[in-house]
Amino acid sequence: MARTLILMRHGKSSYPPGVADHERPLAPRGRREAALAGDWLGATQPEIDLVYCSTSVRTRETLAATGITAPAQFEPSIYEATPHTLIDLIQLADDEVGTLLLVGHAPGMPWTAWELAANRDSEAAADLSRKFPTSALAVLEFDRAWTDADPGTGELLRFHVPR
Repeated sequence: MARTLILMRHGKSSYPPGVADHERPLAPRGRREAALAGDWLGATQPEIDLVYCSTSVRTRETLAATGITAPAQFEPSIYEATPHTLIDLIQLADDEVGTLLLVGHAPGMPWTAWELAANRDSEAAADLSRKFPTSALAVLEFDRAWTDADPGTGELLRFHVPR
């Protein structure tokens, strides 16, 4: 069974004075672009079975704005995570999960997409390596169980920036 992993960076956040980084909300542009990302996901990707989302306010608001209704697990480890931490989390997904969405932050999302991709010379990889802006999505496919989703074992299929 092929498995699809979608790595999404949160939408554009605002910077209210006196608000800690973890508590920053989305800016209006962030809500708009996250909704566009949700539309794109619904139109082009398999139905999402599970979401792993950072506990930050901006990632939770991003997920809400996408309109995705799959079961979500809010994971504190995604905030400021390294690719190693994120890959460990991905490998914990249940075998019945065909499509997994991970909503997090930079640099974790782009670095993890790059680390997992076997096809780093593809057009999608070139686009991803230039910039992974807010609300961007990297879509990877694996021909193995989540427990075996190791570095260099995924095929980077798409890189999309909803604007």
